[in-house]
Amino acid sequence: MDTIFSVTPISKPVHLELEVPGSKSITNRALLLASLANGTSTICGTLFSDDSRHFLNCLKELGFPVIIREAQREVVVTGFGGEIPKKEAHIYVGSAGTAARFLTAMLGLSNGTYYLDASEQMKKRPMKPLLTALEEMGAVVIYQEKEGYFPFMIKGASFKKLPSSVKIDVKNSSQFLSALLMVAPMIKQEITIELTGQTHALSYVEITTTMIKQFGGELSFSAPNQYHIPANISYQPQIYQVEPDISAACYFYAMIPLLGGSVLVKGVHLDSMQGDIEFINLLEKMGCSLRDTSLGICLEASPNFSYSGVTVDMGAYSDQTMTLAALALFATSPTSINNIAHIRLQECDRIKAIETEFNRMGITCTSTDSSITIMPGLPKPTEIETYDDHRIAMAFSLIGLRAFGIVIKNPSCCRKTFENYFDILSSIIEKNS
Repeated sequence: MDTIFSVTPISKPVHLELEVPGSKSITNRALLLASLANGTSTICGTLFSDDSRHFLNCLKELGFPVIIREAQREVVVTGFGGEIPKKEAHIYVGSAGTAARFLTAMLGLSNGTYYLDASEQMKKRPMKPLLTALEEMGAVVIYQEKEGYFPFMIKGASFKKLPSSVKIDVKNSSQFLSALLMVAPMIKQEITIELTGQTHALSYVEITTTMIKQFGGELSFSAPNQYHIPANISYQPQIYQVEPDISAACYFYAMIPLLGGSVLVKGVHLDSMQGDIEFINLLEKMGCSLRDTSLGICLEASPNFSYSGVTVDMGAYSDQTMTLAALALFATSPTSINNIAHIRLQECDRIKAIETEFNRMGITCTSTDSSITIMPGLPKPTEIETYDDHRIAMAFSLIGLRAFGIVIKNPSCCRKTFENYFDILSSIIEKNS
């Protein structure tokens, strides 16, 4: 892919019916659950991207039998009921936060010793709360560079008597909790996981608990912010269908308030377990027309559609912060996005990135530790720095559909979750120019 992508504005309504890849969140959870199950699972509708390929490579390095059928979007994984075939291995998780957190939990409760490494980007993202919890459960962690971050050696806590409860700080990422919940088959005794710190993005934890039940596991909630794992939990192999990625679909649905017309993304429905479905509901509240058809959600708006800015808590679907920020430029009033402090610790400091790039476009915005407020305005021609962050690249490309001179640097960073996003966008622009 080219090192830049120049976005050409579209001056007429779009009418799109398309498919998007499978959900990254669901794909990588399904891969972990399948590797912990007793037998062979088939994961259908698998997302193939940098993140999922890192996860698959790690499973192979750990000795799990993995068959990849990329043309069919299918993966076959054989699990051994919580046992890891290789007792020593060196794995590389790249920039995949899910692989980093989920596999660390699995290895931390194993009966082996492993070396875990990551990209320079992932080395900056927090791991300490999860590693501290695993140490309290008996794991031994030896940091190779900076304490609390990749890379590190980890010796699993298997065969040790675990405490009856463990605390996990989820202020910076709900993935820490999801990781501990999913590795329940390795714990083999009753244990309560207690959440500390400000909770956010628990919609992703709801995906985790739903999928645990789909694989035959059971959890209970013993008190607010407490999860109880029973003894001897086990997962059963599945033929599992991954939902389309709602996060990916949102970039196309966001074209409707910008341009008017209609968008239908196949397989996306209001009963999705993914939290980003709330962004599509938000677009309806902003005035778009929504219909959940047998094929998928269809979002529509008139050719000259206009919309007001909104004040919204996006803590539960913060991946769409950048998408709403792009829409905010063309609203008729300011937009305030709140409860998003945790996005400062993702692929980049996303609040700072929005503010920096918008200021370069001549757009006024102000931020706090946990919010950003954006004033409407016509952006001036700008080469947008994407900070190796796929969501910055995809969301900010929308700006160029309404404003001239918007150039996206390093569009290939989208390989993390949506390899052909800019190919699809290019086709849409060509058909509507």
